[in-house]
Amino acid sequence: MAITREFRATLLERARKDAEFRRAMLKEGIDALLAGDLESGKAILRDYINMAVGFGPLAEATHIPAKSLMRMFGPKGNPRADNLFQIIQHLQAHEGIHLEVAPC
Repeated sequence: MAITREFRATLLERARKDAEFRRAMLKEGIDALLAGDLESGKAILRDYINMAVGFGPLAEATHIPAKSLMRMFGPKGNPRADNLFQIIQHLQAHEGIHLEVAPC
């Protein structure tokens, strides 16, 4: 189900003001990827990037063209592992966190 513009604007406003919300969103996106839910993980990370960093600044930081980044995180996107990990590394640094994988 697609989210409405009003809801997206609400998320954007909250992400700008609430660092814990942004961190939780980043963690949720990565958790979804690790759980094998590539579609949800990409969608969450796409929303996070739009709200917290922006595709332009992320493109400059990773040296991956913005249009390529947008395609990677689009519904039909299939990011390569090296690009995905480079992006995740930058997003963690942007938030000042380091996520780790641990057994359940």
